[in-house]
Amino acid sequence: MNQQILFNDQVELDWEGGWLRFNALVAGQTVGCFIALMELHKRLGQEITEREASMVAFEQLRFDLEAEAETLIEDEAYDAQGRIWLGHPAI
Repeated sequence: MNQQILFNDQVELDWEGGWLRFNALVAGQTVGCFIALMELHKRLGQEITEREASMVAFEQLRFDLEAEAETLIEDEAYDAQGRIWLGHPAI
């Protein structure tokens, strides 16, 4: 694990927007890491129809999602707004 990239416990779910955000701290700067809810549900292998279930799904997949985000950050795979998207963005 790269010691300059740390993940905190902050998680934001935008049910209407269709995304979930968790944060990485990279050299003292906060980087938003996003995953579309459809992608999250696909990775879990089931459709999720409730907000709380999406948060539970995230927690189940958290370690793998943080590892993937860390790789994307190291590869500097930021979008135009300086965000990291896992899978395809919900745009």
